[in-house]
Amino acid sequence: MDADVVVVGAGLAGLVATAELAAAGRRVVLVDQEGTANLGGQAYWSFGGLFVVDSPEQRRLGVRDSLDLAWQDWEGSAGFDRPEDYWPRRWARAYVEFAAGEKRSWLHGLGVRFFPVVGWAERGGSGATGPGNSVPRFHIVWGTGPGVVAPFATRVRAAVDAGLVRLAPRHRVDALTITDGAVDGVRGTVLEPDDAPRGAPSSRVPAGEFELHADAVVVTTGGIGGDQDRVRRYWPARLGAPPAHMLTGVPAYVDGRMLDIAATAGAHLINRDRMWHYTEGIINHSPVWPGHGIRILPGPSSLWLDATGRRLPVPLYPGFDTLATLAHLRRTGHDHSWFVLTQRIIEKELALSGSEQNPDLTGKDLRLLAQRVRSGAPGPVEVFKDRGADFVVAPTLPELVAGMNALTPRPLLDRADVEREVLARDREMANPFSKDLQIAALRQARTYRGDKLVRVAAPHRLLDPAAGPLIAVRLHVLTRKTLGGIETDLDARVLRPDGTALPGLYAAGEVAGFGGGGMHGYRSLEGSFLGGCLFSGRTAGRAVAAATS
Repeated sequence: MDADVVVVGAGLAGLVATAELAAAGRRVVLVDQEGTANLGGQAYWSFGGLFVVDSPEQRRLGVRDSLDLAWQDWEGSAGFDRPEDYWPRRWARAYVEFAAGEKRSWLHGLGVRFFPVVGWAERGGSGATGPGNSVPRFHIVWGTGPGVVAPFATRVRAAVDAGLVRLAPRHRVDALTITDGAVDGVRGTVLEPDDAPRGAPSSRVPAGEFELHADAVVVTTGGIGGDQDRVRRYWPARLGAPPAHMLTGVPAYVDGRMLDIAATAGAHLINRDRMWHYTEGIINHSPVWPGHGIRILPGPSSLWLDATGRRLPVPLYPGFDTLATLAHLRRTGHDHSWFVLTQRIIEKELALSGSEQNPDLTGKDLRLLAQRVRSGAPGPVEVFKDRGADFVVAPTLPELVAGMNALTPRPLLDRADVEREVLARDREMANPFSKDLQIAALRQARTYRGDKLVRVAAPHRLLDPAAGPLIAVRLHVLTRKTLGGIETDLDARVLRPDGTALPGLYAAGEVAGFGGGGMHGYRSLEGSFLGGCLFSGRTAGRAVAAATS
């Protein structure tokens, strides 16, 4: 044996599993097709939001949360309805209990700290038992994605120094090896050295072959979001036709190869038609990977129009129901939509997802952080407004519509139609009450201290000259997460199609649908992707350590 365990994939789930195994004294080879610059994988690029239930941060802001409320929200979002949801639902319950229990204290013990204002992402809007978070639960890690990755990367590197872990970068797994019905290793291609920076495409030129054997293999290689052809192949009919044009929200190495490799070895793949893509993607002015898009994390005030200028229906407001909005927009026959907003709104409400787009939080820079409560938009947002290919800025509505039409191959917007939507909305601002449920929602949002402080602009007319200039943002579909994958039991053991465990093989992270083959069901409650990698990686590491003692 080359090691006790081979872990395939050096993203967050792989790091967590490796750290747990090393802590138990197991010898691990950590294999990844990319170089060591990509340690931490996709998680490094994230905003660092974590789903936590009934935390001190929530309580300090007057938020009353509970396990029962969180589970109600999870079930309402997941919509479990298949026989294959047996293990995913059990994983979901275990994860929500973890988020309401030891998750925060475990991370706190590793040095993770949180921004004191809890965000309210994925608000739902379809009733108490429908999708969405009933209360704010989006806890932003101080240090964003790099701050989540760092404690586990540090533990793994210490284990390397101690001789318990060997890193095998530029090793692409092409097959799992099987002896007497049990998975006992991996074989594949050694790729030529490449010093490409983090996230950038790297060479696929072979430089040799390798084979490694161990008592167990843990697969933690992520989903399919970096391969648009795969995304389209598994795109579900319930979301309409896949877009002809979309942006890519993850590096190209998130290619889904290990899903089919695991299936060839006997793993059961389930829920492959469940996926999570955003509708608020914008073209990155400084791309790192091909088709690189950035997601806007919107506040609730922008007017959302489809490509022809029709306002989106209730409750498809910014930040409310991602997949319902995606399904609606796919029925319009166009691949883009629009936010219409003001300078006052962009200053308060347009956050950009990604560690590199939030230098204050990522760099733990208090001076930069103070700008979030002062006038003016955050620096990265202003850069996108000035340089972004999807932004239009104009002093008047006619000029704004003309600029919007200039960004599409043919003009799709009628100025009178857009003006009618804007004026109708603005008339509702004359009173503190309104029949417009979006306006009611944004006013209600400001009763939460966190939203009023840093997230939701004071209600105002879009055509108020004092709030200008006017801004329009063209929005694209942005690939992101795979919600289905390798079916596993609660010990992260990979299951065969007949429901029995495939000896020697385990899976964690996005490749396993974050647990069980899809613990989110059809929809995610934001902040549970990183958390799913943490929980399933920890579970897999501890289970394998126990099984190989």
